[in-house]
Amino acid sequence: MIDPGQLAALAAIHRRGSFEAAAAQLGVTPPAVSLRLKALEERIGCLLIRRGSPAQATATGLRLIRHFEELSLLEAGLARDLDLEGQGPVTLRLAVNADSLATWVIPALAEVEGVLFDLEIDDQSFSQDWLKRGDVAGAVTSHPGPLQGCETEALGALRYVATASPAFVSRWFGAGVTVQTLSRAPGITFSEKDRLQSDWVEQVTGQALAYRTHRLASSQGFIDGALAGLGWGMNPEVLVRDHLRAGRLCELIPGQALDVPLYWQYTRQAAGLLRPLTRAMRHAAAGCLLPLRSDTSGSPP
Repeated sequence: MIDPGQLAALAAIHRRGSFEAAAAQLGVTPPAVSLRLKALEERIGCLLIRRGSPAQATATGLRLIRHFEELSLLEAGLARDLDLEGQGPVTLRLAVNADSLATWVIPALAEVEGVLFDLEIDDQSFSQDWLKRGDVAGAVTSHPGPLQGCETEALGALRYVATASPAFVSRWFGAGVTVQTLSRAPGITFSEKDRLQSDWVEQVTGQALAYRTHRLASSQGFIDGALAGLGWGMNPEVLVRDHLRAGRLCELIPGQALDVPLYWQYTRQAAGLLRPLTRAMRHAAAGCLLPLRSDTSGSPP
């Protein structure tokens, strides 16, 4: 048996990025964390953490972390099934896209008691990768699966609309929304992974198009940027509905929305433990997302 305290130290160093942050999480001193890691590396016979800023696990270290978290989830599920007393809240690591977090995921998390959440925020096209690596127990993703060892439930589609301030539209799109005007008007992009704007441009023009863009990794920042006339961007319709009605924002092309399908994927090993969260995810998504079309393939139209 591998010492669970040593595995916990390894996981904490990797997750928090430093020995000091790991010590704070575990409630011990940094030297104690170092000793636990050293003992584990001697037991395994290889380097498990690459010292740096941040500190990161090696391939073998990652495998041990996955093993530790799988065991932790199984033990937490067993404790809950047996109604064992004295058990603290279980921590669930999830991968969620920022716009889902800003629209419907928080109410779902709030429905679940006795759980602490550790969220990794990533684009819906990439959040499944966290699940593939075994870094999280569940993920909100645009991929329908199937994914080995996991269950998939369709949640619905998050509708995006291309929005900007009326003054911005007047300045940059006075001649209409065309390939030429889109190539000149500054957009807003969440990150290098964000393809929503590019997908919408291709949807309305029929071609891939390079355009100028700001980088702004914030769902609320997207809205604020559009309101201020910084650029145009794809905003969840549910978040900008009031701004559209009040005329503070307008659609670049009315009726040309982009519907992004979303799925809840989770490991079968943790299915029992995640059951309350899965119910909450379904409930919250039903109140915010559109029904998925029967012909959806997991990619935006």
